[in-house]
Amino acid sequence: MSENQQKEYWRWKEYNWKNPEIPDWKGGLVTAGVDVGSTSSQAVICVDGQLYAYASMRTGSDSPSSALNAINWAMEGTGLTLQDINFTVGTGYGRVNVPFANKAVTEIACHARGANFMYGPSVRTLLDMGGQDCKAIHCDDKGKVTSFLMNDKCAAGTGRGMEVFANLLAVSIEDVGDMSFNVETEPDPVSSTCVVFAKTEATGLLRAGWSKEKVLAAYCSAMASRVVSLLERNGMELDFAITGGIAKNPGVVKRIEKLLGVQALTPKYDTQIAGALGGALFAKALVEKSAKVAK
Repeated sequence: MSENQQKEYWRWKEYNWKNPEIPDWKGGLVTAGVDVGSTSSQAVICVDGQLYAYASMRTGSDSPSSALNAINWAMEGTGLTLQDINFTVGTGYGRVNVPFANKAVTEIACHARGANFMYGPSVRTLLDMGGQDCKAIHCDDKGKVTSFLMNDKCAAGTGRGMEVFANLLAVSIEDVGDMSFNVETEPDPVSSTCVVFAKTEATGLLRAGWSKEKVLAAYCSAMASRVVSLLERNGMELDFAITGGIAKNPGVVKRIEKLLGVQALTPKYDTQIAGALGGALFAKALVEKSAKVAK
């Protein structure tokens, strides 16, 4: 087996982070959100509603283990244990299988709430580009969902589809976006209805003499066209923001912006943690609501 065949070009960097501006969580309201997605899992910890720590990693073979791995990595170096967290919300594809969660909340609601925190209350249209689906979401100034549309029929136009293409072309997933602009003219999009068909078409184009950059441009263009259609069907309203891993791919983001004629808001935080962050914020609200009822 060649080196190219052995290398996993789709593999993105896993990471954890702790807020240096919050030296101690003790005495605060500690809440967590755990987003177990089809391809990645994130855990976010908040202290009194402020972002304290998070971790983002690949989803493993089962949701419970993925959830535990993510929260343990987020807590690493903080002195926290699961018993110190006052309330945890599970969200995402595996939300009902987060063993230590106190409640499950849909990823659509959590992404809207997380985006409200990340981008500010002006966000009205949100695009969440996940591992296996895309969601066009409308929300109000509180981050409450007012309408949404979802497309989950195929991995084409999603994070997993982009991973498949990165491996096919032997290009690092982190380089795909920038490489897609290294073309003289923008090519026609490849098939965006099915990742299998798109792979077959791309293989044919490579054999016909297309460069990797040109094929990537065609696929990024196809992804952008597909999600723009979803956004337009749900109705566009400014301000516009993007969450999920694909939000880090300028090859897709800039083409979406061009097709829509609008510029997406610049993220202040990692776009992949939006769902888990929303979960942690929901957890805080639920604790506070319970305390009021108790009085």
